Amino acid sequence: MRHATLRTATALVAVGALALTGCGGDSGKKSEGKGGGESAPTVRLPKLSGQTLQVTAVWTGPERENFTKVLDEFEKRTGAKVEFVPSGDDMAGFIGSKVAGGGAPDVAMLQQVGVLQEFAKKGWVKPLGPAAKKELSENFSKGWQDLGSYGGKSYGVYFKASNKSLVWYNTQAFENAGVSEPKDWKGFLKTARTLADSGVEPVSVGGADGWTLTDWFENVYLSQAGPEKYDQLAKHEIKWTDPSVKQALTTLGSLFGAKGLLAGGNSGALQTAFPQSVTQTFKDEPKAAMVSSADFAAANIGETKAKVGTDAKVFPFPAVGKESPVVTGGDVAVALKDNKASQALLTFLASPDAARIWAGQGGFVSANKKLDPAVYPNTVFREIGKALVAAGDDFRFDMSDQAPASFGGKPGQGEWKALQDFLKNPKDVAGTQAQLEKDAAKSFGN
Repeated sequence: MRHATLRTATALVAVGALALTGCGGDSGKKSEGKGGGESAPTVRLPKLSGQTLQVTAVWTGPERENFTKVLDEFEKRTGAKVEFVPSGDDMAGFIGSKVAGGGAPDVAMLQQVGVLQEFAKKGWVKPLGPAAKKELSENFSKGWQDLGSYGGKSYGVYFKASNKSLVWYNTQAFENAGVSEPKDWKGFLKTARTLADSGVEPVSVGGADGWTLTDWFENVYLSQAGPEKYDQLAKHEIKWTDPSVKQALTTLGSLFGAKGLLAGGNSGALQTAFPQSVTQTFKDEPKAAMVSSADFAAANIGETKAKVGTDAKVFPFPAVGKESPVVTGGDVAVALKDNKASQALLTFLASPDAARIWAGQGGFVSANKKLDPAVYPNTVFREIGKALVAAGDDFRFDMSDQAPASFGGKPGQGEWKALQDFLKNPKDVAGTQAQLEKDAAKSFGN
C-alpha cells in the first residue's frame, strides 16, 4: 500500500533531480508539448448536451487556467457545460456550507485524504461508477487506488500528483555565491549562510499559507525520524509531544530561528503566500535564492522570465537523517452528486486523455500509468513523471493531508496555525508540541 519503504521513494527523487539539473534549456513556461486534444481518445464518454456540471477546486492562477483546458476538452467531447467554482483554501468548510445549504457542486477536487474519508463517513461523496472504476483500475497503481478509497469502496481519482520534497533554486544566485547543491541539512544551512553573505536572502518561505509549513516539517520528520515513526504520527498513534517531534522542530528551528536566512525575516515569511514565495525567487531582481516546493512550482516559475532547467533548477530536499525524504501529495476528484455528468467527468479524469492536456502545459505530474511521458513539455517533468509511475506503491503521502481536516487542512487552526506560530517564535518548541498535541487529540478523538 502507500506506506512502503523509503528507499525506492528516495530513488524517485534522485532520478528526478538528475533530470532537473541536467535538462539544459528546456522551458517549463509556455510549451504545450504534445498534449491537448491531438491524440485519439482512449475512453468513450456519454453525450451530455444540455447538462450543466459544477466543479470546485482550490486552484488559482496558472493551475486554474490549465485545469480549465481539461474541462474545456470534456465540454467539447460531451456537450455538457462545466462551471468552475473556486473553493478557497478551506475546501472542507466550503463543501460543508454548500451541503448544508443544499447547493453542493457536482464534483470536487480534494487535497486531503482525511477530508475524503470524513466526507465518505458522512455520505457526502458518492462511489465511483463502473466506467470510472474501470479506468482507475487499469491506469493507476493499487497505492493510488487505495488513497481514493474508504470502507472498501472506491470514491476518488487522483488526477494530479506531486513530489513535495524538492528545493528549487536560482542558478545565478548560486553561481554568484560560488555554492553548489547541498546534500544534507548541515550543508543546506552552510549554503544558506554563504548565500546570505553574498548579499541575497537565502530561503523563501510562503508562511502565509500554513500548508507550506507542514511540508517543511514532514520532510524533516520523515528523513530524521524514519518511515515507521512517520506512519505512527500520521495516524496519531504517537503523540506530538513525542521526542521525535521535538527533534524535528528543533532541526527546523535551526533554519527558522537563524538570523538572516529567511527572505523578509520571520515576519516577512508569515506575510508571503505560496505563489509569491516562488516568483520572488526567480524574478529579475530576486528576493531569495531558493524555495522548498513541490514540482508544481514550475507553473509559478512560468510567470517569470526564468526558464526551468537553466535559470531555475532543483535538488532533493536535504537529508536530515540517512536519506533524503520523499513526500507526495495529490488532488483527488470525487463526486458529490451521483449523476451521469459527474461520473463521466471522473471517468475522463481517470483516463490518460485528461492527464495529457495539463501535462502538456507544464507544472503537472500524473500517476497515470498509461500517460505517454512524451507529452510532458521538458525533460524535467518527463523524468519526474516516469519515476513517479515506476515507484508504483512505494511512497509516503503528505502527513497533514491524511489527518482530519480540522487538524491538517484548515487555515487558522490545527497544524497550519501551530506551525505558523512556530515560525513566529521558533524557540518555543515545547509550546508548539503541546498545542499540536492538543489540537490533534481533539481532531482524532484520542
